[in-house]
Amino acid sequence: MARKYGKKIMLREYQENDLGHMMDWINDPNIVKFLSDRFLYPQSRSQVENFLNKTMDENWAGFVISDRETGDYLGQIDFVEIDEKNGCAEVALVIGDTNDASKGIGTEAMQLMMDFGFNNLRLNRIELSCWDYNERAINLYKKLGFTEEGRKRKNRFFDGEYHDEVFFGILREEWQELDDTV
Repeated sequence: MARKYGKKIMLREYQENDLGHMMDWINDPNIVKFLSDRFLYPQSRSQVENFLNKTMDENWAGFVISDRETGDYLGQIDFVEIDEKNGCAEVALVIGDTNDASKGIGTEAMQLMMDFGFNNLRLNRIELSCWDYNERAINLYKKLGFTEEGRKRKNRFFDGEYHDEVFFGILREEWQELDDTV
C-alpha cells in the first residue's frame, strides 16, 4: 500500500525497527487499559515479533502512524476485520505514547484511514468499539461523524467495576457529507 500523508503525520508501512516502539506501549497499563483484553496479560517479545511479521504481510490492511517529517513511530491504525462482500471494516487505533495524546494525531490518522477505506477499498461502512471510560476516544469518534450504534452493557471488568463496550459506525454517505475541516 502507498503511504498516506496528512498535515502532521504519515501513515506508512510497518518496519522491523518498529518492534522496539511497539514493545514500549504493548505492556504499558496506561495505554492497554483502553484496548481489548488481548492485552490483559503481558506480551512477550516473541509475541510482538509474530504480530509485527503479520503486519508486514502484503495482505495486512494497516499502517504505522508516524511523524510526517521524520517517519518516527507514533502509533498504529489497522483494519482488523474486513468484510469485502458487504463493504464493511472494523478499525483499531492506538497512540503508542501517552505524551502524544490530545495532539490531534488520532484525529488525523482516523481521517486518513477513513479516506483510504472509503476511496481505496470501496467500503460502505467503517465500525469500531471502545470502552465507556475512554472518553477521549468517544469524543473523537463523535467529532469525526461516527454514530453510537449500541452497547454491550457491563461487558468489561476493569478497575473494580463493570463497564460498557460502546459500538460506533459511519457510512460512506455520512462521511461524504462531512465538512473536511472536522
